[in-house]
Amino acid sequence: MPKARNAQINLLNTPYYHCVSRCVRRAFLCGKDLYSGQSYEHRRQWVQDRIHKLSEVFAIDVCAYAVMSNHTHVVLHIQHQKALNFSTCEVIARWQMLHKGTLLTEQVLQSKPLSEAQTETVNATVAVWRKRLYDISWFMRELNEYIARHANNEDKCTGRFWEGRFKCQALLGKQALAACMAYVDLNPIRANMAATPEASNHTSIQYRINAAKAGKVPKYLFPFVGNSPQQPNMPAGLPFALNDYLELVDITGRRLAKNKKGFIDNTLPTILVRVNIAAAQWDELTTTFEDCFGHAVGNEKELLQYQQNQNLLRLRNKVAAKRLFG
Repeated sequence: MPKARNAQINLLNTPYYHCVSRCVRRAFLCGKDLYSGQSYEHRRQWVQDRIHKLSEVFAIDVCAYAVMSNHTHVVLHIQHQKALNFSTCEVIARWQMLHKGTLLTEQVLQSKPLSEAQTETVNATVAVWRKRLYDISWFMRELNEYIARHANNEDKCTGRFWEGRFKCQALLGKQALAACMAYVDLNPIRANMAATPEASNHTSIQYRINAAKAGKVPKYLFPFVGNSPQQPNMPAGLPFALNDYLELVDITGRRLAKNKKGFIDNTLPTILVRVNIAAAQWDELTTTFEDCFGHAVGNEKELLQYQQNQNLLRLRNKVAAKRLFG
């Protein structure tokens, strides 16, 4: 039986999560339908633009994404404390980037005086909105419902567009995070949709590479801050160096993966020594990531801690964790 999202997403375990949404109909989310000849390529931009917009609204960072023909991948990072630090006006302003506010919240933004009863009403409303701003289920809802409405309108039909609930995996450590991000960024390569990461349209890695070429930090993505310990005044970010990650993805993509159409080349990556995962194990992780693990991904110790935090009697994938993460 599927687990409720509030049972899968627990900040005691990790702030990082991998989410996948798949289409329910034969018609493509994106790409070209070989049966009808209809092209849906323009929808990739819909998804990418929506992900970027949501990254500005929510206290949830986007680490990686890939827009495929019939599904999407996003790797997300929850900033719970950031949401708690939002002022009342900031919560209202952020939420109203997506939805209409109330008469009272509009008055707050206009700095109009409120009665005590009105203030209590506003505070109750803001408390609900604040919680939603660090809720992955709300992030995915705002992404998927928006795309479904636009796609159904374009197709002149009604009904369900997505399979149902999005799939969610907890990423319990740096190894799981690096493997998952590489898996997501290499999806177009493995599907033979692109020859190189920089040519993989509507992916986070292409967006990062283009920003790096321009000497900029990618506006809508969680930045890389390196492996050094976090300092008090340092911005939050991914615990890798950008150059190391790009090298990791590029060299991993050069390895021909079993049952996959595409690859870049065949070279043994030296960065795998630093990540502390053997080459064969890394290949398996970055080509079959969703199949290797269920709700949580990490090494054996991290999975045991996850099991304790979630009060689970048993947990799948311990054997896979020991084999793949050592």
